[in-house]
Amino acid sequence: MTQRRLIKNGTIVSMDPGIGDLAHGDVLVEDGTIRAVGPDLGEVDAEVIDATGTIVMPGLVDTHRHTWQAFLRGIAADWTLGQYMTGLHLGLSGFFTTEDTYAGNFAGAVEALDSGITTLLDWSHNVNHAEQSDAAVGALKDSGIRAVFAHGGGADMYQVPSHVPHDEDVRRVREQYFSSDDGLVTMAMALRGPQFATLDITGSDLALARELALPVTLHAGDGEWGRSGPIRAMAGRNLLGPDITYVHCNTLGDDELRLIAESGGSASIAPDIEMQMGHGWPATGRLLAAGIRPGLSIDTCVSNGGHLWGTMRVTLATQRAIDNSEPGASDRPAVSLCSRDVLAFATIDGARVLGLADRVGSLTPGKQADILLVRGDTLSLAPLNNPVGQLVYAAHPGLVDTILVAGVVVKRHGALTGDLSKRACRLAAAHRDALFDRAARSERLADARVGGGWQPAPLAAAQ
Repeated sequence: MTQRRLIKNGTIVSMDPGIGDLAHGDVLVEDGTIRAVGPDLGEVDAEVIDATGTIVMPGLVDTHRHTWQAFLRGIAADWTLGQYMTGLHLGLSGFFTTEDTYAGNFAGAVEALDSGITTLLDWSHNVNHAEQSDAAVGALKDSGIRAVFAHGGGADMYQVPSHVPHDEDVRRVREQYFSSDDGLVTMAMALRGPQFATLDITGSDLALARELALPVTLHAGDGEWGRSGPIRAMAGRNLLGPDITYVHCNTLGDDELRLIAESGGSASIAPDIEMQMGHGWPATGRLLAAGIRPGLSIDTCVSNGGHLWGTMRVTLATQRAIDNSEPGASDRPAVSLCSRDVLAFATIDGARVLGLADRVGSLTPGKQADILLVRGDTLSLAPLNNPVGQLVYAAHPGLVDTILVAGVVVKRHGALTGDLSKRACRLAAAHRDALFDRAARSERLADARVGGGWQPAPLAAAQ
């Protein structure tokens, strides 16, 4: 039996240039797919969702998140990148059980969903054995979010420079869970790249991904590691390609950004954490100059918030600050980066980065119905003088009233359906306590604790 939902009388921000924005409009959803968008779709035999007073827009897309770290939120608020590596990535990660992996991925995915992120790339680089991979995938599926599970292997693969090839269990995961690329949860490979592995290993890892027909995401240009010329090195081995997303890009040379563009590659940026942890200035403007429209990402909640509304503001403000610091900036006739650009980074451009632009990222008939209703009749946004600008500058998770993922209502009247929220919080607290208890009883991380006082030795000092 056909299921129809009519989203009625909202302010439409479609992110589809062929449709544009509508001060008052409707969206018809049929069997999980957007069938029509228009100013008045009339009477339809459908469940009506009253969108009066809301902005109707596509769901947000997070192109890179270490979701497993969700219940460690805040512990790295005052850490450097080197401290993150020793305290968490090469520290607490080793104490994660299979159950911890599930709890982290479930809590992180639910948090993202609640904030309006309907599509998430899970950069999963703490799956040390098959059971942890299974748990990570299972948690994503249980959350109800649309996700790309990017298999990144375990922390033992990050001894720089690593000579260890990517975990062959990726073959089993591909066959067991992702024999089709049409599901709500799909698959990619998260590779170390030449910053963390030898070029020979990078080449063999890429060959494995291409054999399995999996897109690739890898870190490049984050901090001092990025000054080593990783893209030039890959280009020298003919390893670049349109199937690769490069995360961060801060310290890559302009010539390297051009190499990415020429190869058809894409980029994911995380301005919050990049500035907080010392990756370098966000590459937003330089990427655009090279012809690359980036997607946005949270990266990790251990040091910053988990919603893209804040990331959009940081992205826009930072690039404008960079532009305004240049000589003659005050004489410019207009800003170089607009709020609509940044909203596109968080929606349709993010979908392109993940290879999902034919499915999500805009309110386009034929695409999957990943849709947000954001309250525009509150003190934060009313009156709606510039819906796109107000979304970027003033929206927050508390304004997300209703969410559909593939046409399924997962949030209504400001609350997630079922017990998703309570279960996520319960799991996060319990597994946080158990993890720190195990770590504190070890010799290596005996000083690990919550409360903000733990300061791990930075990477150079720890080696």
